[in-house]
Amino acid sequence: MLNIRFREKTNTWPAFVDLFSNLVIILIFLLIVFVFLWTTTSVFNKNTGAKTVADLKQANQEQAEKILQMTADEEEAKRLLILARTELENLQANNTELANELKNVDISMDELISDYEAKVAELQSQGTDLQAQVAELTQQLNQATLDKERTAELEQERRALQAQMEQQRADLASQLNKLQTALDAAEEASHQKDIQYVEMSTRLNKALADKVAELNNVAQYQSEFYKAIKDALGDDNFIQAQGDRFVISSDILFSSGSYTLSPEGKNQLRLIANVIKDLENKIPSDIDWIIRVDGHTDRKQVVPGTRGYSNNMELSLLRANAVASELARDGVSRRRLVPSGFGDLHPVALGTDRDSLQQNRRIELQLTNR
Repeated sequence: MLNIRFREKTNTWPAFVDLFSNLVIILIFLLIVFVFLWTTTSVFNKNTGAKTVADLKQANQEQAEKILQMTADEEEAKRLLILARTELENLQANNTELANELKNVDISMDELISDYEAKVAELQSQGTDLQAQVAELTQQLNQATLDKERTAELEQERRALQAQMEQQRADLASQLNKLQTALDAAEEASHQKDIQYVEMSTRLNKALADKVAELNNVAQYQSEFYKAIKDALGDDNFIQAQGDRFVISSDILFSSGSYTLSPEGKNQLRLIANVIKDLENKIPSDIDWIIRVDGHTDRKQVVPGTRGYSNNMELSLLRANAVASELARDGVSRRRLVPSGFGDLHPVALGTDRDSLQQNRRIELQLTNR
């Protein structure tokens, strides 16, 4: 608790002023006595004479002026002393009034202190709450800062991934364009090959039609040729005579999708080669005859990516070449063998069932002129 106390002190100023005034008066008296004695002594000095008297008068006059000045100073000092006493009385009155007020203040000081302490406790409680709020806000700010940094990192990663995806998309588009260009070129090349095969077949058919008349020269040997082959091969369901040609099923010669002759196919072709070699000795040398080896396939499309060929036209020609090459190895003159491939352009059965497809997979041998 705050306690305020005032003590009254004895004022020594008026006594000091009185003492100072008395000392001044005594000093003046002593000076007068000294001047008088000095003057008297100087007057009776014969050596000093009139000059001393004149000096004494002047000194008396100066002393009189000093006494007047000191008297005036004394009066001023008294006046100041009176003013100081008045001021002191006023201060004492104010001091008394202030002491009374302080007594009244001291009466309600306990209440003020109690209110002050209550206010301090309330402010401390508010300060604690504010510190808790500040700590919570600081934590939220730190979390927000971390979230902002994480968001910036995620945004940077997203931009990097987006740039990478755009680059990959551009690369993929470029590769697709290249692949599309290559595919278009391949399709165009395949189309051109198909056209070439069709044109070649058309020219071949035209050439054959132009020389139908020449067939009369070899017609007499055709029946003997087909009869000899039939006798050599026997009644095999895979080998049939159709009009002016001899048809061998591809299934006995090749496995599915292949243009490599099977062992059984090679055996059958060896028997046919023996018949053709005997025929070479019988047909006169002035007749320019040939054995056409025509390859045909079914309507099934070639599986993309198959090695060796890309369509049925190429497969049929490869099989015809394989048959011609095998006959040549068996002793038939190569110049008598003319392989051709027609793909699925000339089917003998229009159905899509298994039997129809098997009938269309075939090798045709035809004795004709060149």
